[in-house]
Amino acid sequence: MLNFIWAGMIIIGVVYATLQGDIASVTNAALDSAKEAITLCLTMMGVMSFWMGLMEIATKAGVIGALSKVLRPAIRFMFPKVPRGHKANEYITTNVIANILGLGWAATPAGLQAMEALGELQAERGRDRSIASEEMCTFLIINISSLQLIPVNIIAYRSQYGSVNPTRILGAGLIATTISTLVGCIYCKWKSRKKCG
Repeated sequence: MLNFIWAGMIIIGVVYATLQGDIASVTNAALDSAKEAITLCLTMMGVMSFWMGLMEIATKAGVIGALSKVLRPAIRFMFPKVPRGHKANEYITTNVIANILGLGWAATPAGLQAMEALGELQAERGRDRSIASEEMCTFLIINISSLQLIPVNIIAYRSQYGSVNPTRILGAGLIATTISTLVGCIYCKWKSRKKCG
């Protein structure tokens, strides 16, 4: 569906530019945008390589393990029906840590593995794994709300587009993501109690 929307917008833009006699502007904009997209990709690749390297160093130094222990009570609170020792707990924790550190792209593989493990848990319970469980919905909301200490992507975008102080967003980002995560957690717990009650 999204492909049709984008294709429609492109066709409307080209037709409008042709009728206005300004097709050269469309061509120039397409070429400039392509150049800008490549430059942005290279910038993002550098930033992500840097942070992935730091994440690897943090893992080997035991920082990730320590963060996992700190987060374990919160994960147990949010996912009380996931058995202790189940692999879903590890994947959920890894995803949350990557999001907290602002490594959204690094969080994606762990998020997919977490959803797969939660689907397997559904099957173990004798339920249809293609139907989202309460744990899957909770994980999705927490993942989307994404508490971030360092919003790496936004910093990279601001740097790419010439911001004088790209890291100035840190405070506002932390406040916004803390609020969104708290609201997400409260909503999940409210829905869970409403379902039980």
